[in-house]
Amino acid sequence: MSTTKNKSGTARGKRARLYWAVPAALVALVLVVLLAKWITGLPAVRDFIADYPGHSELPAGAPVGFPAWLAWQHFLNAFFLLLIIRTGWQVRTTTRPSGYWTRNNKGLIKTRTAPTKISLELWFHLTLDALWILNGLVFVILLFATGQWMRIVPTSWDVFPNAVSAGLQYASLNWPTENGWVNYNALQLLTYFVTVFIAAPLAFITGLRMSAAWPKKAAGLNKAFPIEAARAVHFPVMIYFVAFIVVHVFLVLATGALRNLNHMYGVRDDVSWVGFWFFLASVAVMVAAWFLARPLFLRPIASLMGKVTSR
Repeated sequence: MSTTKNKSGTARGKRARLYWAVPAALVALVLVVLLAKWITGLPAVRDFIADYPGHSELPAGAPVGFPAWLAWQHFLNAFFLLLIIRTGWQVRTTTRPSGYWTRNNKGLIKTRTAPTKISLELWFHLTLDALWILNGLVFVILLFATGQWMRIVPTSWDVFPNAVSAGLQYASLNWPTENGWVNYNALQLLTYFVTVFIAAPLAFITGLRMSAAWPKKAAGLNKAFPIEAARAVHFPVMIYFVAFIVVHVFLVLATGALRNLNHMYGVRDDVSWVGFWFFLASVAVMVAAWFLARPLFLRPIASLMGKVTSR
């Protein structure tokens, strides 16, 4: 009886915290906006924003616009990342796996020891990780081969004061002028740089450290990079990606949706509906994948690469 009461009390406590979290967050946002408006109204800050309007000049020869391959890469990255976040949460919270998978110790990948049996949820998560990494390698190669890297890699130190300026403008709701077809603002540039060149590699290396593919007998390597450190980093990186997606989608829709969607999906700089329909189609594909990512459909695919069992 006491255990039931304790669980009930804990549930009520969680609901109460959630009940107060929403209005508290709204009050905090209002205070941030008011503070930012006051700060940006100060003469010294107005001069600072005039000197640093929020974007850095790109190097000579920087490309203008977005090639078609970048639109495909954007969709594939979003597609894989959405499912990776979902399966990562399932791996973290599932207490009774829907099935288990054991790799076939044949073909290109052979080991002396027997393959480790893992949950079906973990198999799907790792498979998505591998596809995401492969797609990321293609993305980085094309990024540097076409010069598009200059749009998301800082090339001058004034990117930092410009990022502060852009942040103040966002916070005060007097948002910086957007022209992503030519140049991202400094805050966007730094965020994309962190996402591509810091967060993504961290997600990969920490995930690899926690997987069965990591060499267990490498004592020196394991001591230098303990699995506890990988676990401590991997989950916060997932939270970063969730926050990035939420803010990214919000700003895309709030700062000129049609034009932004044309940049990202239509490979054009206008306000037609072309990009919107491509975006809608991509969302439909993601929703379908979310629905199909269940044991009924995953078991036949997993059985092609290993043995699937119920326990």
